Amino acid sequence: MSQVPFHILRSDMVKTCREMNRIGLNQGTSGNLSHRIPDGFLITPTSLPYERMEPEDIVVMGFDATFEGRHRPSSEWRFHRDILRARPDHNVVLHTHSTYATTLAVHERGIPAFHYMVAVAGGTDIRCSPYACFGTQDLSDLALAALQDRSACLLGHHGLIVLADTFERALWRAVEIETLAKMYVHALAVGEPPRLTETQMAQVIEQMRRMSYGQAPDLDTVTDTPKVRATA
Repeated sequence: MSQVPFHILRSDMVKTCREMNRIGLNQGTSGNLSHRIPDGFLITPTSLPYERMEPEDIVVMGFDATFEGRHRPSSEWRFHRDILRARPDHNVVLHTHSTYATTLAVHERGIPAFHYMVAVAGGTDIRCSPYACFGTQDLSDLALAALQDRSACLLGHHGLIVLADTFERALWRAVEIETLAKMYVHALAVGEPPRLTETQMAQVIEQMRRMSYGQAPDLDTVTDTPKVRATA
């Protein structure tokens, strides 16, 4: 559970939303962002352009769907609530309509193991959920299913959801997945690309896990380990 004061979280949420627009992950008032707090979460308000959003505009919601603030919460508050309630391993839910991820989503097409970086979502693929109307419980239920054992999914005919522990990590993951989606769309112009095997992807996932724990990123077949260079 994050112990960061609410006013800092609110400020960081606004900065993250504006950064989403600045780097092209999002457009206009689409997309939304939330962060876990005790007994609930902070979430971006509905229909407020990010360039006009201030920290005081961020809405406080409880898991019982009550809220307080100067605005109503995002229309997608249900999947933010349900994901944060079901996934205590993550603090942040970021949703965006990034171009290439959404291009695949409108075809209800996930991202297979065509490239090893697909593992940034926690598994051997990035699933796409079936379509459901925005803001509905059906959409939330489908998103939860697509996110099982994953930290990202596409929403059919809609966009992208990523989960993370911090805003920085969520933004990084969204950029990585949008880049993968772009690569996959371009690769499909040549033909369906070959896929890495389950064994190959398992090796990648284990390698990423080891690196995240600060262990040396060398494979078992490599015997030398990086060492800090001695200084004179």
